[in-house]
Amino acid sequence: MQVFPQKLSDSHAPLQLLLFVDERSGSQQQIQQIYHYLKELQEEYAFELQSIDVSEQPYFAEHFKLVATPALIKIYPEPRQTLAGSNLIAQLQLWWPRWQQAVAEKLQSQNAKPEIVKSPQNEMRSIADSAEVILMADEIFSLKREQEKLLEQLQFKDQVIAMLAHDLRNPLTAVSIALETLEASLTREGQTPLSSSLVAQLFKQARTQTRLIDKMIAGLLQVARGTAAELDIQPQKLELEKLCHDVLSQLNDRANAKSLKIETDIPRDLPRTYADQEKVRQVLINLVDNAIKYTPSNGTIRLSALHRTTQKIQLSVCDTGPGIPEENRDRIFEDRFRLERDKAKDGYGIGLCLCQRIIRAHYGQIWVDCPPIGGSCFHFTLPVYPN
Repeated sequence: MQVFPQKLSDSHAPLQLLLFVDERSGSQQQIQQIYHYLKELQEEYAFELQSIDVSEQPYFAEHFKLVATPALIKIYPEPRQTLAGSNLIAQLQLWWPRWQQAVAEKLQSQNAKPEIVKSPQNEMRSIADSAEVILMADEIFSLKREQEKLLEQLQFKDQVIAMLAHDLRNPLTAVSIALETLEASLTREGQTPLSSSLVAQLFKQARTQTRLIDKMIAGLLQVARGTAAELDIQPQKLELEKLCHDVLSQLNDRANAKSLKIETDIPRDLPRTYADQEKVRQVLINLVDNAIKYTPSNGTIRLSALHRTTQKIQLSVCDTGPGIPEENRDRIFEDRFRLERDKAKDGYGIGLCLCQRIIRAHYGQIWVDCPPIGGSCFHFTLPVYPN
């Protein structure tokens, strides 16, 4: 703060003013004119003027609810009054006689009836205290925002962990079935031995699923170490047809247990995409697994792909389940949102928020609609690999 010299030595100046300025080059001339005019006024009237640079102390500007500078505020005697704008000197010329009259009336009132009066210095101190409170409030607000961000990151990690734990069940089941089948053929007497080709296929399945489990655990550890709710996307040239059939093969046992019919419509000339294979696998597993879970026995699930544009490929997972209410089709991708009917069991909502994050990280879109015949169709897009 810059304090102007006072004509009178009395520190209890009867008029207390604040001048708010800034560093803009365009306002410097106007500020100098205001300074010069106020110095001329000091030759006749006693007042204290404090100058505040809003760039250095912005919380003062917030305290006085200023929208422009320069601005001159009369803080004592009350009531407080603010002058601002390009014609500030003209406003000051208009109000100065009224301020002097208010000062004279204040002094006359104090002389006529002694009373405890708040001094200008106390008023300044209260303003400074208020400004400090505002500054502390800003810091508290920043801390709250940081806390909210950290909580969001923790919730995201919890969601990733839940999805990976959910997805781990399928490859673990496949490995267990393969190993149990091999063990049974070796330990049970009188049982027809397995052919060498079947044994080789079971070992291959166990190895493949074990590698998948290892990748999932690596992803889980990566998220646990992360400091932000971000995904590590490593895009590469990817053949979606092969990936789709791998996912369906992985979930085939669960579909067979409900006698579900699996249909596919994936063109052989589908161009390759530019995407992270394991992340896209997670999306497909989640969507197909949800379709299996919600489709009644003897229902149908359809996995299709469409070369939508020259830059995008669209994949769709449709089922003949109960569908999604229209009012919830946008909210279903929100973090931890659950349909009222599904709160008693797992289902749509497990990992859908993460699926959205994965697809958006690939600069794609994901959405759901419900055909007139019933059921749900989840669609998402991925970029075509550039030639």
